[in-house]
Amino acid sequence: MSIVYFVLVMTVLGSGSLIFLFKPDDQRVLKFLLAFSGAFLIGITFLKLVPEVFSKPAMFTGLFVLLGFLLQLMLELITEGAEHGHKHAHSENEQAAPFLLLIGLCIHSFLEGMPIVQGFDMKLQHTLVIGIVIHNIPISLTLMSLFLHYGCSKTKAFIYLLIFALMTPLGSVFSTLLDASLTTSLDTYFNYILAMVIGIFLHVSTSILFETEENHRYNLQKFITVLLGLGVAFGISLL
Repeated sequence: MSIVYFVLVMTVLGSGSLIFLFKPDDQRVLKFLLAFSGAFLIGITFLKLVPEVFSKPAMFTGLFVLLGFLLQLMLELITEGAEHGHKHAHSENEQAAPFLLLIGLCIHSFLEGMPIVQGFDMKLQHTLVIGIVIHNIPISLTLMSLFLHYGCSKTKAFIYLLIFALMTPLGSVFSTLLDASLTTSLDTYFNYILAMVIGIFLHVSTSILFETEENHRYNLQKFITVLLGLGVAFGISLL
């Protein structure tokens, strides 16, 4: 599990560092990364996560999917869409903005990490981790760009990015400690935890995929990128 945590943290830090390789006005690469990650997320959600969560008889599973969807909708009141790369750098309070953004994204990332618990289906966990890793690449680029825009020094921006990077492993650790402290196995509640994450994934991925260009056209390059993301998700679902 420590290797998984290392990969999750280093993906965020490494991706955030890439912002220094791009020009401020070059959004083309980010758009393709977003399209791929959105397609991959919705692909693994429907091909792997949804069949898993509904394969076990449990009341209110669908309700928890909706709760995850609504929770993500509420978080975007704070983050304004940074989870899917569409946060625009504007705020009446430039000093408070980085903290509000960080808080919203940390909650989002913490929840995503909660289903990653040793003892559950390992193939399912690996799929979930790959989805989070791919999802975090464009998020980290966007987040680092915004921290710098809000006047943070490079050192402070990396500290904020590190805090965000640690949230998914902390979510996993929290579930592990919860499992150890409960008299009943956490497996009883695993479906509900995973269902909430599915709701979050559905909101983020559909927001990315249904986002059009400024001229309201869904161009061919983005469509091909989406097909590629879905194809990779399908391939992983067969493993």
